[in-house]
Amino acid sequence: MNKEIIQTYAKLVIVKGVNVQKGQTLLINADIDTVDMARACVEEAYKAGAKEVVVTYRDETIDRFHYQYQDLDTLTTVRDFQIASKLEYFEEGACILNLISRIPGILNGLDVEKVNKHLHAFALKSKKVREYTMLSKTQWCIAAVPNKQWAMQVFPNCKDEEEAVELLWKHILAAVYVDGEKDPIELWTKRDAVFAKRCQILNDFRFQSLHFTNSMGTDLRIGLVEGHLWAGGSEKTPQGISFNANMPTEEIFSVPDFHVAEGIVYASKPLLYNGSLIEDFWLSFEAGKVVDFDAKKGKEALSQLVNFDAGSCRLGEVALVPHNSPISQSGVLFLNTLFDENASCHLALGNAYPTCVENNDTLSEEDFARLGVNVSLVHEDFMFGTADMKVVGTLHDGKKVTIFENGNFVIE
Repeated sequence: MNKEIIQTYAKLVIVKGVNVQKGQTLLINADIDTVDMARACVEEAYKAGAKEVVVTYRDETIDRFHYQYQDLDTLTTVRDFQIASKLEYFEEGACILNLISRIPGILNGLDVEKVNKHLHAFALKSKKVREYTMLSKTQWCIAAVPNKQWAMQVFPNCKDEEEAVELLWKHILAAVYVDGEKDPIELWTKRDAVFAKRCQILNDFRFQSLHFTNSMGTDLRIGLVEGHLWAGGSEKTPQGISFNANMPTEEIFSVPDFHVAEGIVYASKPLLYNGSLIEDFWLSFEAGKVVDFDAKKGKEALSQLVNFDAGSCRLGEVALVPHNSPISQSGVLFLNTLFDENASCHLALGNAYPTCVENNDTLSEEDFARLGVNVSLVHEDFMFGTADMKVVGTLHDGKKVTIFENGNFVIE
């Protein structure tokens, strides 16, 4: 991809994504294949007035070696400095950008339980760090860049890796509205206004529950917490700084009541969970809890997710994405949740976003628990939307309102 387009993409991510402020420190976590994008983002961040940009690189291939050769005691030892190195910056007001370029299935064949125990140990130790993003205490953003292995899995019929990478670049840029002609920053500003309008419509209904059905066999009713808020597009920090956490984004999301989920849900797309692909899976819920599940591929990884901790078997997010969204209409299966979740309605197992509850800044942990806001060390989205998805909301007086018909919004 040419340097000019990458620079345009980087400017979008810095200005509309993480929205770094003058005098602010920017942390960048970058996968190794994002180096050109990382350099462009560093430059754009300084142009925007950043005081300091701190870049940390990650290599998934090296991660695989760690999991393969380290013993469990080593893998589950988390040093204080590993957490303090981020927490100190956040406490001083830093924001964070994650540049990802993941390889689907990179951890296939490894001991899934070993991987899971490492992730659990790290998540437990880094709880205070994660609060800065889960509670939107600072600006944060995730954006993606292709790599050869990922591109060839998405486009296996390409003649070579270079062609596949170029094609994946094309679809990534289309998903974030970077076409080399129109100003993507202006486009994202207009889209944020559309999201805000749709959120207001849903918030005005004050639904008690949602019922999802489709021809795959999904028949699931979930409750929504009292005082829930729908969010989508840009959001704001407590200081009033707006940012877009995901690039791309097509979702409107809110908080389920973790006590209330009844029925069965069939995944409509594969899930890449910590390097392992989970395919053709379903989950059955009773009283808000996963009571049964299966998968044709990756069942062990799915089991590790469901049993990650006490909250990972319950729902923390429900998101509505119309089937006619641009990413869905592209017909591309990205094998990457950042994109695939924006082509399909999805749910998340695990931690909820407390920011999707009214007066969240005044509520205690006990208040959130009473309302049914789920708590977990994990938050993992999986896709279940289809072209024939129907969603019916029930109001507190029992009245029913159709929200989705044939995969798309019918309330405007």
